[in-house]
Amino acid sequence: MRITVFGATGDVGSRVVAEALSRGHEVVAVIRDPARAGAVPAAAEVRIGDAADLDDVVTLSVGQDLVITATRPPAGQEHELPEITSVLLKALAHTGVRLLVVGGASTLLVPGADGATLHETPEFPAELRAIAQACADQLARCRAETTANWTYLSPPAELIPGKRTGTYHFGTDELLSRPDGTSTISMEDFAVALLDEAEQPAHPRRRFTVAAL
Repeated sequence: MRITVFGATGDVGSRVVAEALSRGHEVVAVIRDPARAGAVPAAAEVRIGDAADLDDVVTLSVGQDLVITATRPPAGQEHELPEITSVLLKALAHTGVRLLVVGGASTLLVPGADGATLHETPEFPAELRAIAQACADQLARCRAETTANWTYLSPPAELIPGKRTGTYHFGTDELLSRPDGTSTISMEDFAVALLDEAEQPAHPRRRFTVAAL
């Protein structure tokens, strides 16, 4: 497949690029800062662009099979995330290219919490509430879109650097946890799940989630 990745040098995006290349896909790695080009694997094509710019997204998606967005705004600019997602959805509704969204865990239902989502629980860290709300708004923008072909992947409570095992289990709208209560996955296995969905689409216009076994 021909895959465009926005946020290609971020924590998740860089692993998505590596996983896609390892599977033999043609990857266009989109970055905003040309100085970051050296962080992109040589096998990927580097393009300069901005996921918040409609013309850039259209240009960088035409002729592609898939767009993956792994963008994350810096602290203090979390409100930009749903706006960027709206731009992506509008552009891809125009070009007809499928969109995979690296989303957040905040809106996942917590088992045994009387219908509360993760960011509604008392234990949720206050410093993460801004990005949690932005991710909730991001998912709402996706769910309101009926033309673009999108899929939204929520991580578990913890998404951390680690090892690629190639294994995970998945769900839909409920937070996944191990018997010991931990809810986690490595960024490497998260990228595996994302590329599995890319290659074998199972959640058109739906959110799903994954976690470590």
